[in-house]
Amino acid sequence: MLKFNNLALRRGTKCLFEKADFTIFPGQKVGLTGANGSGKSSLFALILGELHADTGEFSLPPKWEIAHVAQESPATDSSAIDYVIDGDAGLRAIQQSLVEAGAAGDGARQAVLHAELEAVDGYRAPSRAATLLHGLGFSSPDEVRPVKAFSGGWRMRLNLARALMCRSDLLLLDEPTNHLDLDAVIWLEDWLRAYPGTLLLISHDRDFLDTVVDQVAHMEQGRITLYSGNYSAFERIRCERLAQQQSAFDKQQRDIDHIRHFVDRFRAKASKARQAQSRLKALQRMEQIAPAHVDSPFHFEFLPPEKNPTPLLSLERAVMGYSGREVLTVERLVLNSGDRIGLLGHNGAGKSTLVRTLAGEQPLLDGNRFEAQDLKIGYFAQHQLEQLHPELTPVEHLLRLDPRAAEPQLRNFLGGFGFSGERALDPIAPFSGGEKARLVLALLVYQRPNLLLLDEPTNHLDLEMRQALSFSLQSFEGAVLLVSHDRHLMRSTADLLWLVNEGKVTEFPDTIDDYPRWLARQQSLTLAEERSLQEVAEHSAAGRKERKRQEAEQRQRLQPLTKRLKELERELEVFNDRKDLLQQRLSDSDLYGEKRKDELKSLLAERAGLDRCIEEVEDTWIRIGEELEELQKAEG
Repeated sequence: MLKFNNLALRRGTKCLFEKADFTIFPGQKVGLTGANGSGKSSLFALILGELHADTGEFSLPPKWEIAHVAQESPATDSSAIDYVIDGDAGLRAIQQSLVEAGAAGDGARQAVLHAELEAVDGYRAPSRAATLLHGLGFSSPDEVRPVKAFSGGWRMRLNLARALMCRSDLLLLDEPTNHLDLDAVIWLEDWLRAYPGTLLLISHDRDFLDTVVDQVAHMEQGRITLYSGNYSAFERIRCERLAQQQSAFDKQQRDIDHIRHFVDRFRAKASKARQAQSRLKALQRMEQIAPAHVDSPFHFEFLPPEKNPTPLLSLERAVMGYSGREVLTVERLVLNSGDRIGLLGHNGAGKSTLVRTLAGEQPLLDGNRFEAQDLKIGYFAQHQLEQLHPELTPVEHLLRLDPRAAEPQLRNFLGGFGFSGERALDPIAPFSGGEKARLVLALLVYQRPNLLLLDEPTNHLDLEMRQALSFSLQSFEGAVLLVSHDRHLMRSTADLLWLVNEGKVTEFPDTIDDYPRWLARQQSLTLAEERSLQEVAEHSAAGRKERKRQEAEQRQRLQPLTKRLKELERELEVFNDRKDLLQQRLSDSDLYGEKRKDELKSLLAERAGLDRCIEEVEDTWIRIGEELEELQKAEG
């Protein structure tokens, strides 16, 4: 068990928490919540022995194996599957001992080691690793690709798979869903529910917490309080206390009244009935959880668009894709003012392709695109965080959009996004991922769009900011198209779900809560088809001979693609090495002084060029990898 006895922890002069006095028993799954900077990650560092308590005591069983997700991954030549298997250090130790015993001719030692290998399920290690990789969105060809060939987000998935591979007694996960899509999040939930050890989980995804944890350790005002039950149960208990903060609670009720007014106004109007009913359901949920967020530092809303034409945007007989490769086709797709659409689909099905095409960042391969004259798109995607200017402050970013605006007005606006006081005047170079995401959202809100295209907007955002975004989207008068692994945001925002699957976009007839069952059915059908084909092939000697001939022909046909993949991987390695060196130079705080302004601009321009090169090579690598996989499936 983990025992915290009157424990206090400081970072510099700041007391993160004190008088922490609680016990976590074996097998419990505990969600760790609290505002950014409250000490959640520092508590993990304490458990890992990287920090020491200032006062009090912490203890855990000395023989416990602890697994956690590394924040960095080496640019190694090891294949993805070998890198994941390395997460089971005990297994690797046995395998190394077997090699040494074989070299020494020690048969008795080999026999003992083979028994140990059997005991730790070592013979199934490649299968276990492949299952983890598949669950986290990797394809079969990805298993043999070198780690250095993957981009940063996919390397984080590899690190997560490596941590899950460890036969641990205690698993520490810090925001594991940040780099996952909804399919992978659902798979990870199932895996963690079955995990037999003790789990400590930091997450800002309320549905994920609700499904996985049975206790919540909440950190606020320098204290850690342990609550029984999942996250919703914790919220209800905390509501009772925070609802007493009447002035803040009253303001929140006015926000809810605004949504209720929309429902009452349009409930009887046929064209708005579906939206009204959807918002009524979201409103009922929001009324239950609202008091738990009365002390949130985030308060903002989308101002009404200057113009709101209908339809806003439409595609007809559209073919979407990249580099001439067709990914999606739609006969007709229309976005009207007031639409609230959530986008579902497997990883790689084409959700981001659709969003980029609608945003105008990716041209149609064929077909027609029609925009309203006054269309104003607000597009949020993760790559936009990299397009911020590190040397500028939040206020200066807004001044680039509106040079005539008064600074006090801009600072007041930014305060609703958590940039209060001097924080609004600090250069953003050292800002966290969450702060940069909030700034991108602030820039988007300030421009008063009438169509919002949001591709995973909650990555790096904490629970309070996610709740504020949910509130603001409820009252937004334009159209919203949303891709998110945060089901609470999808549930409270989307009136209609679209499914991107098998190159088409269709309406998903059920709810977001039914999507995991749809996924399970699809996976069952795929496995059944694969087993059927395999059985037919295995029972025919002639079939086996023919298969060998076909495999030889397939290798010859696929050789150019395989060769091109390796070339692209070498290019990526070179570009990433250059980017790492460049990032080291950009981390020099002296670089942001006035005297080195020209040098900073030159380095930033070089990094922007590198980012474009990396993105182009990665897009080509993904396209060829998918093409290779499709050919292997079609011919295999």
